[in-house]
Amino acid sequence: QVQLVESGGGLVRTGDSLGLSCVASGDTVGMYRMGWFRQAPGKEREFVSQISWSGGRTDYEDSVKGRFTISKDNAKSTVFLQMNSLKPEDTAVYYCAADRNVAFSRATFTSWGQGTQVTVSS
Repeated sequence: QVQLVESGGGLVRTGDSLGLSCVASGDTVGMYRMGWFRQAPGKEREFVSQISWSGGRTDYEDSVKGRFTISKDNAKSTVFLQMNSLKPEDTAVYYCAADRNVAFSRATFTSWGQGTQVTVSS
């Protein structure tokens, strides 16, 4: 499986923007699907977004749709999450995920990063 390292988290205010990056290394040969999840204190891990290998198909959780944008650069083995109009409810540890199975499922990711903290103050 690939190794994933997230970066870009931080402390921002309501309405601010923040961009996250995730660099993949290791077994990066071939097609793989990537996505973002988050986990707030006291809550279960929540799906945020995913993107197909080609970048032609994306999927967003309703709570972030219209505010977050996922993109990727296959040449640099990197996936991005641009977060705009941030709300306190977006506060969580954000995890990058990847899977060699390209089927567009929210439940089949097998590789995970260690997470980056995003905190949105009111």
